[in-house]
This record gives sequence, structure tokens and C-alpha cells, in this order.
Amino acid sequence: MPSVEVELHIPSPASECWAAVVDVENYALTMDSVQSVTIIEQTGPQTRSTAWSVRLKGAVLEWVEAERIDHRALRFDFHQLSGDLAHFTGHWAVRPADGDSGSSLVSLNVEFEIGIPLLAEMLNPVAAKALRENAQQMLAALGQRLATAD
Repeated sequence: MPSVEVELHIPSPASECWAAVVDVENYALTMDSVQSVTIIEQTGPQTRSTAWSVRLKGAVLEWVEAERIDHRALRFDFHQLSGDLAHFTGHWAVRPADGDSGSSLVSLNVEFEIGIPLLAEMLNPVAAKALRENAQQMLAALGQRLATAD
């Protein structure tokens, strides 16, 4: 199954990065590829479901995901409940940068399956490249948002 891992050093403390990462409903304000994210249901302080609409290489992908948020570990895991891909799962994570308490490493990791077995060999590398570029843009926008908040 194809996977994408992207990490970015952001010159903001982990607590600020984490607050921005879990604030998914504001992603569309600063992330060009994100059309909307809506919290559908908050089932507790650590669990919720969200609906996403994201532009990816001229196409719009939509899905609903379940999220499990671990505030202590600064990580939230997600998996698609319904949507355009056959399989979509992953996590966001924040950790302090080594030796620099004022900056952080923010990562986004996803695993996916398009769901068209006969075309997987051709489509998976293209989709992985598009998802990697999208994840890099999302992390850069998150960093920019935090930089302008200071």
C-alpha cells in the first residue's frame, strides 16, 4: 500500500504547533488545497469525525474520517470512514526539535489505496506524488500561519 511521509521544521513551540494542527476547521483559511473541513461529531475530548474537501491536482477529493486525538503525545490518528479513496489512514504528529525548545517538527503521514486494482501500478505513483506535494503545502501553510501569528 502506498504511503507518504512529510515532515517540516517550524520555528514555533510544540504547544503552538499542536494547537494549530488540531484546529482542522481553520485549515481552509490558509491552506490553498483545502476547500473545507467540518467537525461532524465530537464524541469526546479525544475522538471526533470530520468531513474534508481537498483539491488535488485539479480534482476534488472528499471523505469523512474518524480521528483519535492524543493531546499528551501531540499526535492524532485518522482513518477514512467513507469517501473517494478505497483506503485512507494516517496521523499528524508534533514533537519539539532536538536542542531547540522554541521550534518543532510537524509531520503528516498517510497510507492510501485508490481502489482500482488494474490501474494501481500506474496510478499509485502519481497519486503518491500529488499527496506528497499536497502534504508539503499543508505543512508550509501551517508554518506560515504560525509565523504570522507571532
